[in-house]
Amino acid sequence: MITRSIEEIIKMAGGSQSTEDFQLFPNQMVHGVSIDSRTLTAGNLYIPIVRIDDGHKYVKQAFEKGAVASLWQKDHYPLPEGVPLIVVDNTLEALQRIAKTYRSQLNSKVIGITGSNGKTTVKDMVASLLSTTYKVQKTQGNLNGEYGLPLTLLEVEEDTDIVVLEMGMSNRGEIKVLSDIAKPDIGIITMIGVSHMSSLGSREAIAEAKLEILEGLNPAGTFIYNGDEPLLVNKLARTELPPTLSTLRFGQSADNEYYPLKAAQNASHLAFSINRHKEQFRLPLLGSHNISNVLAAIAAADLFHIHPDDIQSGLANVQLSAMRMERIPSSKGFLMINDAWNASPASMKAAIESIVSLDGFNKKVLVLGDMLELGDKEIEFHANIAQSIDPAQIHTVYTFGTVSQIITDILRESTLEGESKHFTSKDDLAAACLAILDANDLLLVKGSRGLKLEDICNILK
Repeated sequence: MITRSIEEIIKMAGGSQSTEDFQLFPNQMVHGVSIDSRTLTAGNLYIPIVRIDDGHKYVKQAFEKGAVASLWQKDHYPLPEGVPLIVVDNTLEALQRIAKTYRSQLNSKVIGITGSNGKTTVKDMVASLLSTTYKVQKTQGNLNGEYGLPLTLLEVEEDTDIVVLEMGMSNRGEIKVLSDIAKPDIGIITMIGVSHMSSLGSREAIAEAKLEILEGLNPAGTFIYNGDEPLLVNKLARTELPPTLSTLRFGQSADNEYYPLKAAQNASHLAFSINRHKEQFRLPLLGSHNISNVLAAIAAADLFHIHPDDIQSGLANVQLSAMRMERIPSSKGFLMINDAWNASPASMKAAIESIVSLDGFNKKVLVLGDMLELGDKEIEFHANIAQSIDPAQIHTVYTFGTVSQIITDILRESTLEGESKHFTSKDDLAAACLAILDANDLLLVKGSRGLKLEDICNILK
């Protein structure tokens, strides 16, 4: 983590001392930063962020827990006395400025990953592959935005070889800010979906927002992107890239630099081969959509000359963030697939297709929640999900939320062997699942983050 003197932090933050209180702490060192007084550890710099709650209310508490200094936004009054404060114009911007400066002082290579779906999975894969050979740090949890990415950078140890950063966004301009802070040497775009349609309006606008990663990308670095996505291909064809920037495309098409030759899936793993390696690889994950994700990860690994044996080792030991096609055996003997971290039309269809492709199960049951942030086409997108479900392959479909009811309404007219029913209570939904699921059955739980459908899995364990 960042270890700097308070004097250095003042310069990095573009701030100033508030009082003479700094004279009470000669040569004081800062060891890490925190924006949460509840989890702050002794030696941290506290950064009070103004969002839903105002972090300035907790500065006293931060010092009681061992903070050695705190930022203070100059439009807040009164200033606490007797503690070392660094006054700045805006605490969020100061956090980002400190992180950007620290990034410039690191010798680490940085990989930045964005995309509508798959960015967390690709981040975890890339980190696992590279960790076989290098010291790697990666984004933890969902620390991928305007607060999280700077905090992730400030946790990086100075002897780290490679930093793998996830970059999330909701609006235009956000990826540009993150890319400018991180200055990635390698940029990756996984795919373009329809999440954030409510704020951006079109897939074209989403693609443009994701391509902001190019703004801070090392002009002598490498850009890896989904070559099956016309929005990216066409936009890049009209973009003047630095002549020193290398590009690599991945996807299902043989027009890409990385593409699959063969792939097979069972309940425990994917087995696949790709054009750039003679070896067959195994990935202990469900979902054929993960082939595209792993192509991007292997492309990044090849840039660092990871040996194929180490690629396989990294794939075998990949530790995915929770709730991404996570296998959870129930005490009753059925298998749950918890994919409840988030949902979009593309990821919802991919998850359902994965369930359909798995052999050896009796009943296959879907619990589907609302897909959020889809704008004025949300009903159409949910209806499309219903129309894509094959009643010959799926036994029962339950939905939860609001707009997802359109899925079960449509499927009531189908020939599902089981039922199609909407719920407004998670307890009632879980009870319905328990009533029909037996040993050797398969349950998929999938919905947007706001619904927290993992609660269903926790009830059914």
